[in-house]
Amino acid sequence: MKIFNMKKFPILASGRLILRQFKDEDLADVFSGLSDSYVIRYYGVRYDTMEATREQMKFFADLEAERTGLWWAVCCAVDGTFYGAGGFNNWSHIHHKAEVGFWLLPAFWGNGIMTEAMPMLCKYGLEQMDLHRIEGFVEAENQQCKSALSKLGFVHEGTMKQCEFKDGRYIDLEIHAMIS
Repeated sequence: MKIFNMKKFPILASGRLILRQFKDEDLADVFSGLSDSYVIRYYGVRYDTMEATREQMKFFADLEAERTGLWWAVCCAVDGTFYGAGGFNNWSHIHHKAEVGFWLLPAFWGNGIMTEAMPMLCKYGLEQMDLHRIEGFVEAENQQCKSALSKLGFVHEGTMKQCEFKDGRYIDLEIHAMIS
């Protein structure tokens, strides 16, 4: 069994992306994303004020401090432009699994950013966090996310019917998983 011991936050990089730890200066960008109706349409978190968004920043920091997950700010490697976020939560060290999540500011949709970022995240999770299983819970109507997960090698395992109440109605969640 591999013991995960992180002395400093891991920075992941590719030719055009850098995935780094969140900074206080990211608050406005996180608010921009998690208050945007297109981003939150299929996302479980939303904020109406910048002040309320501080809870999300605390969530990111708490995941790291409590070793229950890791989330990265996804940025341009050249100029640092903030694109979105991705990472893991509900990390079970006993069961070697975690839930993956991600979102991207709409201005950067269709540029292959998450297609480039997600393999880096999954590789880090499998190789450095000692994950055997990465799970993705997706609203059944979110065809783009399901397609993206499929391209990454995630397999649809089932549908939880009417398992959450959102925007005045019950919704189905699908579970997709990648096994190492």
